[in-house]
Amino acid sequence: MTKGTVESDFVNRKEAIQRADEELLATLGYKQEFKRAFKPIEVFGIAFSIIGLLPSISSVLFYALPNGGGPAMVWGWFVASVFILFVGMSMAELASAAPTSGGLYFWTYALSSPRYRNILCWIVGYANTIGNVAAVASIDWGCAVQVLAAATIGSGGEFSPTSAQTFGVYCAIVISNAVVCCLGTTVLARLQSFYIFLNIILCVAIIIALPITTPSEFKNTAKFALGEFNNFSGWPNGFAFIYSFLAPLWTICSFDSSVHISEEASNAAVAVPWGIVGAIAIAGVLGTAINIALAFCMGTDLQGLYDSDQPMADIFVNSFGQKATLGIWAIVVIVQYMMGSSMLLSASRQTFAFSRDGALPFSGWVYRMNKFTGTPVNSVWYCSILSILMAVLVFAGDQAINAVFAISVSALYIAYAVPIVARFVGDNDFKPGPFNLGAFSLPCAIIAVLFMLVLGVIFLFPETPTVTAGDMNYTVVVLGGVLGLSLVWYYFPKYGGVHWFTGPVRTIDIPESVGSTDTLENEKDKKGESEAAVTSVPVL
Repeated sequence: MTKGTVESDFVNRKEAIQRADEELLATLGYKQEFKRAFKPIEVFGIAFSIIGLLPSISSVLFYALPNGGGPAMVWGWFVASVFILFVGMSMAELASAAPTSGGLYFWTYALSSPRYRNILCWIVGYANTIGNVAAVASIDWGCAVQVLAAATIGSGGEFSPTSAQTFGVYCAIVISNAVVCCLGTTVLARLQSFYIFLNIILCVAIIIALPITTPSEFKNTAKFALGEFNNFSGWPNGFAFIYSFLAPLWTICSFDSSVHISEEASNAAVAVPWGIVGAIAIAGVLGTAINIALAFCMGTDLQGLYDSDQPMADIFVNSFGQKATLGIWAIVVIVQYMMGSSMLLSASRQTFAFSRDGALPFSGWVYRMNKFTGTPVNSVWYCSILSILMAVLVFAGDQAINAVFAISVSALYIAYAVPIVARFVGDNDFKPGPFNLGAFSLPCAIIAVLFMLVLGVIFLFPETPTVTAGDMNYTVVVLGGVLGLSLVWYYFPKYGGVHWFTGPVRTIDIPESVGSTDTLENEKDKKGESEAAVTSVPVL
């Protein structure tokens, strides 16, 4: 076989995959608007880079330290990551069957019974939007804290940032991330490979170097690191252990990011589900290893670590010294920054899809593709502005901004759970894609949904049982408030979504050979200037 023949076969295969992707998207009711530049490894990369293990663990270590210490860090991570994998596998099946940027709310509409599909689609779409915006806010807030932690380390502990200073750095990070996410699809796709490399190198380096360099006075015994349950949260030990799950749940979350770039991915029906499962599995293993290293090398003064501005930075200073820690911390900040840009990229694609179906305020402006970059620049800035507004909560106190971390899990778990349930209880004829669990699908879904239900409730509790107005968990207030407002908007007299929202709206005529679709429904033009006849998506 000649070189020319090999190249010709490669080109033909690539074109065949692209045609198959576009035809599958057409059967879902959408025209191809993005360039399909994300390779399978890059689809995995966006989920894995958002997980961003080491910087993520540094951002949420304060959830594990008072709720069990070493055992919560290690065993809590391991147990939670196994359950998260069940969630990921259930989502992967849906992603394989219908890979579209709308993802969760699209599946909800397609799989739910006709009587409930519109309202469920609306709720899931808004929960997904809120969760994604909160994820951007929490990741970039963590990055701002890490930047200022470097300043504290460099000053020998003399500098202590104020909330206003942290907010200012945060705004700069969000805005710069938005600029990055306005780049072309090909550039954004290639960046993911670099993100994967830097993430893994950083994790492996810390796993190896931390035990070697830690002085003996900070090294812990196996009994202390893995078996001695240190609980100073005030909750009973069992509840405290489960509460510590917020650390791995926040870290190994937003893996629906792979779904939201489905329309930019090559061989999406295969690449997206395996990207989700692969990212969760690798994060579970590497994360456990990192937490083991930390548990053995963090010393015994857990209260002191918890009271510090950045517990992991203190651990690194004790082990590596000030100058070496600054060098390592610079890489940690870079990786956290990359997490933020990847999360904003994913969030912008979800809001683009939701506005394509007319559900978000200012949908007509958000749903615009920039002619120069070929990307939805407006949706990037839309998510950025919302993220900045969400972080204003910091001025209500530390617990208020901590609620943003919990919202990014709680809101997303609402969005994750509904389509998984709808698949099995809704009026639909679900046809699996290439990724299929077979007989294991239902047991996996039951485990996933029960896990999300239990943890979703637990994370509405405050960090300690004795609370004041400043110590309460604001998650239920913020999440409930935003979802409540979305329902008010849905049922608002005359102008509410109940009068015009009909679920996902076709942007392309489906070939007759594909099969039957739902009946034609009338919906007002997004600008409110005319009436347009549109066709709803086919039931999966």
